[in-house]
Amino acid sequence: MARKGNDVTEIGSKLAAAREYLSAHPDEARYVDSVATAKLEGGLRFRVEGPDGEAVTTDMPTSVGGSASAPSPGWLFRAALSSCVGTLVAMRAAEEGVRLTSLEVAVESESDDRGILAIDSAVPSGPLSVLIQVRAVTGGPQVDRLIEEAARRCPVHDAIARAVPVRLEIG
Repeated sequence: MARKGNDVTEIGSKLAAAREYLSAHPDEARYVDSVATAKLEGGLRFRVEGPDGEAVTTDMPTSVGGSASAPSPGWLFRAALSSCVGTLVAMRAAEEGVRLTSLEVAVESESDDRGILAIDSAVPSGPLSVLIQVRAVTGGPQVDRLIEEAARRCPVHDAIARAVPVRLEIG
């Protein structure tokens, strides 16, 4: 597998430096995350942009009125979770000096459209359950403990595993 980006040693040393710095300056560890702003392009298609040029487009399936021209927000949620868990596994592996030969994270969820379509108020709009499947191959030790710890540290995993206060402002 061709590696792109920083190697395990460089990632591990950068994480150690960040941990050391934030341990010495805890007041700098907390911040407001960058905003993601969704703008309707037409139908159910949205362009979501961030302050530094990040952009992604979403659309809904044709069965609910979309044109299926882009991934749905729900799929992007699963994509965010899978890449976040993968990133944290790679970070933890680098910190421990474990070289990953391959890493694959698949996320699936079970949903009930009666919730999003307001057919049954007892049915949640979001996923009923989420399954994260991690397949990691290393040239050395088993990494089950590392994977479990990394998944718990993933911010996207954390956001769905605990109740996070959400405010809605209109206007």
